[in-house]
Amino acid sequence: MEPVNLRSFKQKVRHHHSAFKKYLGKVEKKPPRTLNKLVVTLNDAVWKEIDCLTCANCCKTMTPTFTNADMKRIAAYLNITVDEMKNRWLHFDKKDKDWVNDKQPCQFLNLKDNKCSIYAVRPQSCAGFPHLTKKPVVQYLHVHQQNVQYCPATYSMVEKMMEAISL
Repeated sequence: MEPVNLRSFKQKVRHHHSAFKKYLGKVEKKPPRTLNKLVVTLNDAVWKEIDCLTCANCCKTMTPTFTNADMKRIAAYLNITVDEMKNRWLHFDKKDKDWVNDKQPCQFLNLKDNKCSIYAVRPQSCAGFPHLTKKPVVQYLHVHQQNVQYCPATYSMVEKMMEAISL
C-alpha cells in the first residue's frame, strides 16, 4: 500500500472532477440493479490501496457535523461541558442547521501522525466517512460527488465504478 500523495491526488481531482460528477449523476438517474453488490466488492479493493493515516485530507479540509449525542459523548471524554466544547471549537451553521468546527484542520487531528485524539468517541459523521457502502448506494451518490474531491478512497471507488459500469 502506497502512502497517499495529496499533491498528486489534488491534480487528479482537478483533471477528472467534472467527469466523475457527471458519471455519478448518470448512475444516480439510472442505477444498475447490481450497484449495491458491486460497491461492496469495490470497497474491499479500495481499502487495499488506501491508508487513511497517510492522508487525513478529510480532517484537514472538511468538518464533521456534531450531533447532540456526539457533543455529549466527546465532552464527557474530554471532561468538559458541552457548552465549553461549543465555545472552544464549534459554531452553529444556520444554513445547514448543524454544529460544525470553527476551523480546519480539525482540532482533534494530530498533524504529525494523522491520528484523531478522540478516535474512540469521534462524531458519527467521522466514523462513517467516506460512506462508500451505505445502502441504498444510489441515495449516497450525491455525497460521493462531493467527497470525490476530498477523499482518495472515494475517488478510487468512483474510478473503479467507471471501469466496472460503463455508461
